[in-house]
Amino acid sequence: MLILSRRPGSAILIDGGIRIVVLSVDHGGVRLGIEAPEGVTILREEIVAAVAEENRRANASAQAARWRRQDAPRREG
Repeated sequence: MLILSRRPGSAILIDGGIRIVVLSVDHGGVRLGIEAPEGVTILREEIVAAVAEENRRANASAQAARWRRQDAPRREG
């Protein structure tokens, strides 16, 4: 991991096509601006983690429903 100190207005270039600019710094945090080529997806890590957790819960719920249907008594006739 590269750790840098930057001031507002400073920029970091990644792989020549991604530019991260420090917009502001205050006691509440840092505001960053990100410029990237059109084909580059930029996602906030906490959103990715929340979606992954929701997908895990939905999958577990669907599996439980399938197991309940399989264990249900079968009607004959």
